[in-house]
Amino acid sequence: MSEKIAFRMFLNPGQSAEYKRRHDEIWPELASLLKDSGVSDYSIYLDEESHVLFAVLRRSSGHTMDALPEHPVMRRWWTHMGDIMECNADGSPRVESLPCMFHLD
Repeated sequence: MSEKIAFRMFLNPGQSAEYKRRHDEIWPELASLLKDSGVSDYSIYLDEESHVLFAVLRRSSGHTMDALPEHPVMRRWWTHMGDIMECNADGSPRVESLPCMFHLD
């Protein structure tokens, strides 16, 4: 069984085209890493007025997402993205979890 989670991140103003370009060219090793860690059906949306990115993904019950911050590929991706979005001191994107308020299958 999988779990759906949602969160938001924060894009720097004027960076939406660059963010999209970088994700259109996502590194194959990053895509593999995410899938291997149990991530699937991952989408990111942009609120153009607020520059807030809204992400939703499914993760398997045996996911290993908690280990992703230690993986060199993930850390390289964060460095690659750090100039266009808000980041924490460790280089990870600033993320805020969002609670599910309604779901309909």
